[in-house]
Amino acid sequence: MTAQILDGNALAQELRASFKERVAALTAKGHKPGLVVILVGEDPASQVYVRNKVNACEAVGMHSEKLVYPADVAQSVVMEKIAELNADPQVHGILVQLPLPKHFDEEAVLEAIAAAKDVDGFHAENVGALAQGNPRFIPCTPYGVMKMFEKGNVDLSGKEAVVIGRSNIVGKPMALLLINAGATVTVCHSRTKDLSFHTRRADIVVAAVGKPRFVTADMIKPGAVVIDVGINRLPADQGGKLCGDVDFEGCKAVAAQITPVPGGVGPMTITMLLANTIEAAERNAQQEAGR
Repeated sequence: MTAQILDGNALAQELRASFKERVAALTAKGHKPGLVVILVGEDPASQVYVRNKVNACEAVGMHSEKLVYPADVAQSVVMEKIAELNADPQVHGILVQLPLPKHFDEEAVLEAIAAAKDVDGFHAENVGALAQGNPRFIPCTPYGVMKMFEKGNVDLSGKEAVVIGRSNIVGKPMALLLINAGATVTVCHSRTKDLSFHTRRADIVVAAVGKPRFVTADMIKPGAVVIDVGINRLPADQGGKLCGDVDFEGCKAVAAQITPVPGGVGPMTITMLLANTIEAAERNAQQEAGR
C-alpha cells in the first residue's frame, strides 16, 4: 500500500481562488476585508510567518497591515493599540503573533482582542463557542485539517481518532472539531503511557507534538489517515531539512492517506486565517445591512 498524499498546497490555491471573488464582492460594497498583524520582537520564524500572512492577504485583494514593536515594549502600549483596532470599522481581524516576550501576559493580550475580530479563534468566548459545537472562528490549523479531511472524502463519523498534543492552538481545538464531527477521540500527550497502544487502533492520527519523525510506521494502523501538523528542522548533520512529527517515508507505506511536510497542513493554516477574516467582514456587512 502506498498512501494517497493529501496536498495542502493544491487545496490552499483552490480555496484562495474562491476567496478572491468573495473579497471583490465585499470590496464593491465598501467592506474590504482588513487584517492587522501585531509582531512584538524580532524572532526570525515569527517574522517569516507574519510576512507570509500579509502577502497572502494582499494576493486575494484584502487589506493587510503589519505593526512591529520592539521586544522590550510595554504591554500597555500593545493593549492600547488593540483597543484602537477593536474600535476601527475598517479592521475585521486582529492577530497577535505568538509567542510574546516573557514580560507579557499572553492570555490577557489575547482576551483584549474583540471576540468578533479574533480571527485566530483564541479568545475564551470563541473557544467556548467551539466547545458548544457552534463556532464563530475556528483556530486556523485545525480548521485547515478539517478542510483536508473534506477534500480527501474522509468520513469521520464513528471513527477512532487520536490527537497527539494538547495545546490550545492545535491539540484541544482539533479534538473538539473531531468530536463535533462524530469521531471517538483520544487526546495523547507527553504523559500518556503506551502511546502506541492508542495510535495502533486509530483510524485517524493527528500528530502535533513538535518532535521530528516521532510517529513511526509501527505505530500506525494499516489504512489509517495520518495528519502531520509538525514542522521541525533537522540538525545540520542530518541534512538540515524540514520534516514533520511523522516519519513520512515509513508511514506512507502503511497509511491510506497522509499529509507531507512541507506542503501539507502548513499552507492551509494561513489560508484559513484568510477565510476567518473574510467571514468576519461578511458578518460585519450583514450587521450593517440589517441596521
